[in-house]
Amino acid sequence: MSLMRKLNLSLFSLLIFLLFSIASHSSEKIILGNAKVIDGDTIKIDKKKIRLFGIDAPEKKQLCKKNFLNFLFLSFEKKYPCGQISTQKLKNLINNEIIKCYVEGKDRYKRKLAICFRNKLNINSWLVRNGYAVSYKKYSKKYLSEEIEAKNDKIGIWQGEFEMPWDWRKNVKK
Repeated sequence: MSLMRKLNLSLFSLLIFLLFSIASHSSEKIILGNAKVIDGDTIKIDKKKIRLFGIDAPEKKQLCKKNFLNFLFLSFEKKYPCGQISTQKLKNLINNEIIKCYVEGKDRYKRKLAICFRNKLNINSWLVRNGYAVSYKKYSKKYLSEEIEAKNDKIGIWQGEFEMPWDWRKNVKK
């Protein structure tokens, strides 16, 4: 085998190696597939648990309150399963569509933290804007404007009273 042929073979091998390295690195940054909803801010794609970055949704067992009747100066509230509703709204939104998630990092439970999309719709943003989740300000202020809009419009959990999900989790553990 000539020196030139060996050099070409080596360069070709190096190129293939680099392409596979780049492809495997980018596959860690993007997760694509059918998603299974775990709760209002967590999904699973191909056995990879993904926590939606920058948001926090009410927990499955969490209850919120909203007015169901106002009479003169009296108002009557009722509790409702806001955590279950948040989970169901995410299921309805995903609805067997292909979901594309851009991984931002990992959380302390080794879940991928990601911003996920159904087509061009940012799922994280949609959940906050529609009052099914809040901006997780401790970790990111990315969805703060969506939260302010939902709060001003009194939609979703902003229709009544609720405990922030992180406070609810802390209080349940006591």
